[in-house]
Amino acid sequence: GDIFVADGHGGKTNGRIVKFDKNGKFLMAWGKPGSGPGEFDEPHGLAMDSQGRLFVADRGNNRIEIFDQNGKLLDTWKQFGRPSGIAIDKNDVLYVADSQSDEKVNPGYKQGIKIGNAKDGKLTGYIPETKDLGSLEAVGVDDAGHVFAGYTGAMNFKRFAKN
Repeated sequence: GDIFVADGHGGKTNGRIVKFDKNGKFLMAWGKPGSGPGEFDEPHGLAMDSQGRLFVADRGNNRIEIFDQNGKLLDTWKQFGRPSGIAIDKNDVLYVADSQSDEKVNPGYKQGIKIGNAKDGKLTGYIPETKDLGSLEAVGVDDAGHVFAGYTGAMNFKRFAKN
């Protein structure tokens, strides 16, 4: 029932995660702007796995940081590129939207949706970016395994059917 908010997008922002109870009462906050462990540069998306771990798409730092619900840093993953959107399904499959990676911004990574295991971080799939739709910012998944992508700029939405 607790609510987590990624607070900080561009410019001189807070760069933190804020936790509220189910009624909106402030409980705590953690993080600050930066690139060190537990710091953020554009915390852009949040998702929670079946163990209750909070995954933070720390886009400006090209990583996902994983926390317990009290702000303790558990792990950092860079294999998912420059994450904007993040979702985890009921089977702990992780979906990460990356619309900014390229040879200048994040060399060695391509734009698109990276799919992996939320338990161990192993990459298991990839949906290439479809630039004609706009900038891939958000990702979601339904119980049937269909992936949904939200594109800003051109205000597009796309459904990718599971094979």
